[in-house]
Amino acid sequence: MQLITKELEKRFKKIGNQEKIKIEDKVVVAKFFNPAGAGTWLATEYEPESKMFFGYVSIFGDHNDEWGYFTLAELEAVGCNGGFKIERDLYCGEKKIKEFTCFSK
Repeated sequence: MQLITKELEKRFKKIGNQEKIKIEDKVVVAKFFNPAGAGTWLATEYEPESKMFFGYVSIFGDHNDEWGYFTLAELEAVGCNGGFKIERDLYCGEKKIKEFTCFSK
């Protein structure tokens, strides 16, 4: 599965930097997930030159969730149980971060 497309790149560019937006109102442009277990990456920003995302990462539950940077290469390199790879949620659509159950302030 292609994790980033030209259409997604355009959407990230249009939304731009969300640094000045309240945390709960940040827009998640793409959701990536581990289809065989724990792991959700909610991308709010993307820099195509460095292939770097910024967003909310939830892997082991609330006590380890955090905002931070992650790269396309890191997502592509993650090996999941059963030989699966990280996938992009094609049905998620754009949502504010506060609409995700894994988000905790």
